Amino acid sequence: MALEKPYQDIPGTTVFDGDMARIGFHLNQFCMSLQSEENRKAFFADERGYMSKWPMSEEQIQAVLERDLNRLLALGGNIYYLVKITMAEGMSVAAAVSTMTDMSTEEYMDMMKKGGRSPEGNRYIGESE
Repeated sequence: MALEKPYQDIPGTTVFDGDMARIGFHLNQFCMSLQSEENRKAFFADERGYMSKWPMSEEQIQAVLERDLNRLLALGGNIYYLVKITMAEGMSVAAAVSTMTDMSTEEYMDMMKKGGRSPEGNRYIGESE
């Protein structure tokens, strides 16, 4: 699903643009459905069966089942929608996002309190430099 974009090589970053929104539309709609307690109960009772209401790809479904947020981002998920899955399980946003790193929740929160990740090696400079 490689889309040619001038900004696709920003280290550690998936840019959520119009193409990604289209790719992840049904995935993100599924995530939004978890705002309802009734839907959360139905999802946790039969995760795969519940997700069958949306025409998501098998890869998206598998990533949800594995709670692989990084993979879900690459498959068109928007982080603001994706955390609805983990929040439905009682995880804080910080705990959910820390699963996307090699840090514990406490290490992640400490890094954020100190100003976030270093820009070293994480910035797109472009071809001109």
